[in-house]
Amino acid sequence: MLHRVGGVVALSGAGIVAALFVVVWALVGFVSGFPAWWQITLYSVTGSVTFVMVFVIQHTQDRQTSATQRKLDELIRSSAHADDTLIAVEEAGDVDLHALADLNLADRERASRLTRSDADR
Repeated sequence: MLHRVGGVVALSGAGIVAALFVVVWALVGFVSGFPAWWQITLYSVTGSVTFVMVFVIQHTQDRQTSATQRKLDELIRSSAHADDTLIAVEEAGDVDLHALADLNLADRERASRLTRSDADR
């Protein structure tokens, strides 16, 4: 269900519908003199929508991250020169990730120097 909600609210028309609701809501408030019930309803609706959207966004982000990770894992598996131990690196602890970063620091610095020297040419 969250996947469907995320797909619907990602459409450009959803923003237009939301803007129309805001305009209608403002008109209702103006016509009715902005009574207390108007504000209470506004706060309740916006709070509820925000609460649900947090879960929709989290679901969408988690799904995208997982799909990207599966693609990267497949690239590592298919490359003869890749380090297979990196397939599940996202599960590693912070200490292990820092150790991997330190191991690759020299490679990154060399690549950075090469990039700068190419730009200078």
